[in-house]
Formats: sequence, structure tokens, C-alpha cells
Amino acid sequence: MNAVSFGKRALAFHKGIEVPADLPEGIQAMNPYGDARVRKYAQQFFNSFYSDDSPRTFVFGINPGRFGGGLTGIAFTDPVALQSLCGIDNDLEKRRELSSEFIYEFIQQWGGPRKFYRDFFLTAVSPIGFIRDGVNCNYYDNPVLLAALKPFILRAVNAQLSIGAYRGSAILLGSGANLKFFADLNKAHGFFNTLYALEHPRFIMQYRRRRVADYLQKYSEVFTQALSASC
Repeated sequence: MNAVSFGKRALAFHKGIEVPADLPEGIQAMNPYGDARVRKYAQQFFNSFYSDDSPRTFVFGINPGRFGGGLTGIAFTDPVALQSLCGIDNDLEKRRELSSEFIYEFIQQWGGPRKFYRDFFLTAVSPIGFIRDGVNCNYYDNPVLLAALKPFILRAVNAQLSIGAYRGSAILLGSGANLKFFADLNKAHGFFNTLYALEHPRFIMQYRRRRVADYLQKYSEVFTQALSASC
């Protein structure tokens, strides 16, 4: 058994992220771990939910957004969810973020954060976010950005596997460009045996909100399948 917990390995990975220097003009990187407050909240979160050495099924989003993981340092977790649902008091601006709203509704349906994080690790294909013209920019939106980031993403995925990933399966949140990019990467490098894909929470909340209940059911079915395939 590893003497260093899953949570400590996850925290070390995030604190050690180095932002690529050769980003295209007009695109700024967003790495919340440059903020000492975020590092403190993240340490509390990882110590609380990942203090053991058990592997998890990994769930990859796209990249952190300004009001969710890009603010708190915890994937798909806005400051409201971090405090009210995860029990981590924080002085960040308390505003909801669409993806976080959906994910935590699903987490509550799963049995709550304690049960969910015992099985899963939420992360992103790119662990840093990007801003262009004052709004979020996905890593794949700009071909020049994607070309510059590919070596960084490859290093980041390999580093995250060593945190404690089940290699039987992983889940991709983003069934379009995010899945296509990661599936090609997975085919070339063999990270996981099976990939599952689901519509991204932001897409659901922005364009399919009236069908949230259907998507929550779909998430439950796919997460259950992936968890079974991981072990």
C-alpha cells in the first residue's frame, strides 16, 4: 500500500502544473493554483475526500471554466458547491456555475459527495483553463492552441494516471470534440481500455434544461457501467 494518499498525489499534481509558455496571442491561461487560498481549499478538499489509497474511475471534462474549477481548483465545483455540499468553507465569490449545478445534482443523486468521490475522480483533459476576449475558451477551439497544448496534455494525462486511475475505463464529458481528441490520444497511447462519453453538463444546462431528469438518468447508467468496467 502506498504511504502517500490519493489526495496528496492529486494535490501534488495540481500544485505542480506549469502553464505552457507558447500560447497563441490573445489567449490567456487560467491556473487557479497560483492563488494561495485556492491551494488551501484544494488541500482541504483532497484531504477530506481522498485520504485513502484506493484507485478511482477517472472522469475527464474539457478544461476548467472561470466560475467553476477555474476559480476553486476543483473540477466542476463552484464556490457554492464547495462550501454547501462539500463542507469546505471559502471566501470566494458565491455564484453558481451551470456545469457545477448539474454535476452536483447528479452527485447528490448518486448518494452525495462522500460516496461519489469514493468511486470517481473529476478532472479535465486540460487541467488549466483558457480565456479569450474575456470569456472561456476550450482547448480545442483554436487549432494553434491545440497544437501548442498537445504535448502538455499528454504529460498531464500520464501524470494523472499515476495519481491512482483504474485503467479499465474512463468517462469523457463532452461527446463531440473532447471525445474525438481524447479517443485519438487514447488509441495512440493506451491509457484506458474503454472510453464512455456523455453530453457535457454545460450543453445540457444551456440547451437541454427541460430534459435534465433524462440526462441525470443517462449519467447514472453510464457511470455505473464505467465503474463496473474499471474494476
